[in-house]
Amino acid sequence: MRILVVGAGAVGGYFGGRLVEAGRDVTFLVRPRRAQQLRSDGLVIKSPHGDVTLTPKLLLTEQLAEPFDLVLLSCKAFDLDAAMASIRAAIGPTTVILPLLNGLAHLDALDAAFDAERVLGGQCVIAATLDGDGHVVQLVPMNAITFGERDGTLSLRVQAIAETLKGAGFEVHASTAILQEMWEKWVFVATLAGVTTLMRGPVGAIMASPGGPEFILGVLDECCAVAEAAGYPPRAPSLTRTRALLTTQGSSLTASMFRDIQAGAPIEANHMIGDLIARGETSKVPVPRLHIILTHLATYEQLRR
Repeated sequence: MRILVVGAGAVGGYFGGRLVEAGRDVTFLVRPRRAQQLRSDGLVIKSPHGDVTLTPKLLLTEQLAEPFDLVLLSCKAFDLDAAMASIRAAIGPTTVILPLLNGLAHLDALDAAFDAERVLGGQCVIAATLDGDGHVVQLVPMNAITFGERDGTLSLRVQAIAETLKGAGFEVHASTAILQEMWEKWVFVATLAGVTTLMRGPVGAIMASPGGPEFILGVLDECCAVAEAAGYPPRAPSLTRTRALLTTQGSSLTASMFRDIQAGAPIEANHMIGDLIARGETSKVPVPRLHIILTHLATYEQLRR
């Protein structure tokens, strides 16, 4: 199976790199600056699971000349339009697109651009970043990809992709409930991103502050209400795990969006929070805390311009 990984940032670089390490046929689609960096230093992964330096196959957009079997889309939401334009030459009659973005709005965009039948649902679990040298640094040991057909079937192509991804040093789950799982992750990540960016600190510091626990759980309740109105209420095990992660005393947990703001980087405000608000308004679900969070994030984006 020929795999095209779009981007070699923290997410694409990690999972794509582990697949290269395991001997899979992987090519990275990268921008010129990143290509130069990777050709000079290699793809460097620093991880609790072991460090590695790889020499991956690289392509620029203008060099794409034939379709791939699987396109692993690991970009941020604000790069989605550019990413979709860049992969057109890689899409053939049987190409499958596996997006790993948070939220759900990207599915509509991909469906419109490439046809819904070729777009799987997907998500990943990893905490990683690029350091100043462009090395992929995995912050904690967890690493997994979950994906599946959005109609809940366990198709032959999903099984084939799962077999190809397995054995590369990360967990692989072929799901028959991928939209449910994407909603559950969205509820968690939106709550975590919302509260840690607004309060400018980790979960433990918020929990130790007056009104902090109530605010965290209030945001979580709003996100859950939107998910329920859409037909995907978080299941009990997911909600229990989410509540525990978001209310642990002394926790250093923050969202990647929090770290992006600290670095002065672009953020996925509308994709992560704005889309939840829009879906809530459509279903007449009040989300006053999410509105405050979005205003805060939009102000940051204004100051970045």
